[in-house]
Amino acid sequence: MTRFLYDQFAKDYLTELLQPLGEVDTSRKVAAEIREIDVYFTPTTQLTSDTIELGLLGKLAATPALIEPFRNAATIAEIRSCLNKLFDIFAESKRQSKVEKKQIAESDLPKLWILSPTASEGILNGFRTNLDIENWGVGIHFFGDYFRTAIVAIHQLPVTQETLWLRILGKGRVQQQAIDELEALPPTNPLRARAIDLLLNLKTTLEVNQNIDQEDRELIMRLSPIYEQKLAESKQAGIQEGIQTGIQEGIQVGIQAGIQQGVNAERRRVIENLLRIRFGILSDDLTRIIEPLSLLPPEEFTPLLLQLSPQELIDRFL
Repeated sequence: MTRFLYDQFAKDYLTELLQPLGEVDTSRKVAAEIREIDVYFTPTTQLTSDTIELGLLGKLAATPALIEPFRNAATIAEIRSCLNKLFDIFAESKRQSKVEKKQIAESDLPKLWILSPTASEGILNGFRTNLDIENWGVGIHFFGDYFRTAIVAIHQLPVTQETLWLRILGKGRVQQQAIDELEALPPTNPLRARAIDLLLNLKTTLEVNQNIDQEDRELIMRLSPIYEQKLAESKQAGIQEGIQTGIQEGIQVGIQAGIQQGVNAERRRVIENLLRIRFGILSDDLTRIIEPLSLLPPEEFTPLLLQLSPQELIDRFL
C-alpha cells in the first residue's frame, strides 16, 4: 500500500514542479496490453526561469521525457518494463509520422529517465551504462545513445541546490537531507511551498495507513515539525480572516469561524488526497462528496474512505 502512496506523491510532485514548463500527462496509456507511463512530459518551446530554478530536474525536462520514479531501487524487471514503455512510444510516434506523412527526427523522440533512490553496480554494469561527467556530472548513468535512456541514481547525486528537487524523491538520509535544505529555502520561494504541501499530504496519508515500515515512521517524524508550523500558520491566517469578518459580525464569532475554516480546509485536502490514492482521477460525483465528508471527524471519515467503493461513497453522501 505504501508503494502506491509514494507513487502518487511522486506523480503529484513532478506534475506540480513541471507544469510551468510544459504539458504533463500522468498515467499515459500505451500499447494494446495497456501499460501506464508515470509522467510523460512535453516542454514548451521557450525556456523559463522555472527551468533554471529546477536545476537538474529542469535539465531533464528540456526535451520530451518519460519520467519513471521509484520509491525502492528499480529492479532489472522494472527497468525492462520502463524500456518497453519507451519503445511503445517510439512505435506510436512512427505510426503517427506515417499518418501525417512526415519524417520524425531521432532528436524529437522522448528520453526515458528512471529515477531510482539507489542503483547497484550490478544493475548499472548489467545495462552497460556510462557516465557523462562533463555534461551531466555524477549520478546519471546513460544507456547507449539509441536507447535514449538513463538511470538517475539519486543517492549518488552531489548535495547541491541544483540536485535538490530530485533528491526530494530519494530515500532515507538522502531524502531527509533534501527536506532540511527545502525547509531552509526562503518562505517566499514558490517551489518550496508546493513541495512542502505535497510532502505534508504524503505524511497525512502515511499516518492513516497501518502497514508502514521504520523508514516511513522516520519520514513522518521529520515532517511533523513542518506540519505543526504549517498548522499554526493556517490557524493564524484563519484568526486574521476571522478578525476581519468579526468587525461586522462580532470579533469572537469571527475568530472561531476563521479557525474552523482553516481546520475544514485541511480536512478537505486530506479527504481529496485519500480519494485520489484509492481511485485515481476523481469523477464529478466523488469530488462532490468531499464537502459532506469533511463535516465528519477524521476517526469517522478515514475508515469510510479506506473501505467503501466509489459507488458506496456516492450513494451514502449524495
